[in-house]
Amino acid sequence: MSNAFYFNLILFFLVAIIALEVLAKKLRWPPAVAQLIGGVLIAFIPGLPAFEIDPALVLVVFLPPLLMAGAYFTVWHEFRRHLAGILLLAIGAVLFTTLVVGLALHSLNPALPWAACFALGAIVSPPDAIAAKAVLQRVALPRKLLVLLEGESLLNDATGLVLYKFSIVAMLTGVFSMTGAIEEFAWLSIGGILLGGAFGYLVYKTLRYLHDTELMILASALPGWICYVVGEHIGVSGVIATVTYGMMLGWHQHEIMTATARRRGVAFWEIMIFVFESLVFILIGLSLRGVWDRIAEGSKSMADYSLEVLLVLAVVIMSRFVWVFAVDGLAGLFRKRATAASSSWRESFVTSWAGMRGVVTLAAALAVPAEVPGRDLMLLCAFAVILVTVLFQGTTIGWVIRVLKLKATTHERTYLNEPQTWARIEQAQYAVVNKLAYDAQGSLQHPRLLEQYGYRQSLSDKHKNDAMLPDDIRKAHFNVVLAAVAAGREELLKLHRSGQIHDELLHMMERDLDIQEIAALHSRG
Repeated sequence: MSNAFYFNLILFFLVAIIALEVLAKKLRWPPAVAQLIGGVLIAFIPGLPAFEIDPALVLVVFLPPLLMAGAYFTVWHEFRRHLAGILLLAIGAVLFTTLVVGLALHSLNPALPWAACFALGAIVSPPDAIAAKAVLQRVALPRKLLVLLEGESLLNDATGLVLYKFSIVAMLTGVFSMTGAIEEFAWLSIGGILLGGAFGYLVYKTLRYLHDTELMILASALPGWICYVVGEHIGVSGVIATVTYGMMLGWHQHEIMTATARRRGVAFWEIMIFVFESLVFILIGLSLRGVWDRIAEGSKSMADYSLEVLLVLAVVIMSRFVWVFAVDGLAGLFRKRATAASSSWRESFVTSWAGMRGVVTLAAALAVPAEVPGRDLMLLCAFAVILVTVLFQGTTIGWVIRVLKLKATTHERTYLNEPQTWARIEQAQYAVVNKLAYDAQGSLQHPRLLEQYGYRQSLSDKHKNDAMLPDDIRKAHFNVVLAAVAAGREELLKLHRSGQIHDELLHMMERDLDIQEIAALHSRG
């Protein structure tokens, strides 16, 4: 196939993304589900070749930006507050699932080497950051659960990939050292944190000297990939390095990026993440054709693997339930105020249900060397786990939340609300305007600005003790602003169409009207 064919195929995938996104909205499905099903259907279109997906390329292209986007918007103090719970999921649950899957599979099929059983456990054990984000962003959860699940999704890939690596090495060499594994895991983790921190510090120091918006966006985005590539090359965790860098950038971006760079950067990331997330699930669906063809050419049929696949599916789902309920139960026993501090059984159930697998599981399975015993079983189990967890758990998690009557909660500590925050901001703004409105001789030079900011400050001070700003007044005010913007835009286009203004002036004036409209829409809510 020519390069032009593959370019046309990518265009087809992008058109499919739009269609599948619209379909998902109509059917009220998570988009990941529609895209995964779409990928499976595309894979079996007559005339299309079977797709050979390079697992290393998939990880290095898709994983760093998606991890970095999640880390960028992580609330640091909430992440730190729940770090113990996050690590119990990201490390403890992955280790436990790997162990239980390995033991269960070997008990069913003793001919399969122990290392192969545990390798399969490591492949299917880590819930996927991309799958979790794609599903969780469309459901309402208590704040604590959201922090735990999003935090877990950032770190558990590192655990799963390390366990997978040791299992494969043990299979190929026949040697495994528990002490060596623990030491290497510690080095991978600490080294990843240090590497990501170094890149974060470098960007923090240099980004403020780049005054060009496009350069600032590019210079802040590239280290996400570079951290991952360098980390994997020097033998530390590229996943942890990328997450660390993303968290540092998210914390300091308010200081080092201009307003224009930040707004354009967010728009750039939103489009890129949307496309990458969609492509990942389409590629997962496409990979079924290769798995299907490989099994069909083998000595065993799909039916011959059915018992092992069903066992792995059941153990993967149930082991997370066992781990989460056991940890939450023990935490409740050891806390002095268990009823207030520990998770309810409803929260534990939702945490257990939110175990969707995705691209890391697929890439790890595809990367298993051909000479490894049980490779076909690993591929089939990996794909079955992805399909069932995304299609079944992903589509039903919203229903589970509603049935258990879990509702989105506010933050766990007391913060200023919106009226109180605006009162503080506008007090600071008015103080500056009041100082600069007069010249050196004390003559008032900017009466309109002083009047405007004085009015805003007095209004926000009046409502600072309210739970929220008066909605009817705010909407009425900004509806007038939007009507004025629309009238101005209509007049601008009339002047352009009649040939009275040049295109350059049209674009400049339209940009100002666009900014006014966006600000009004945001403020109106």
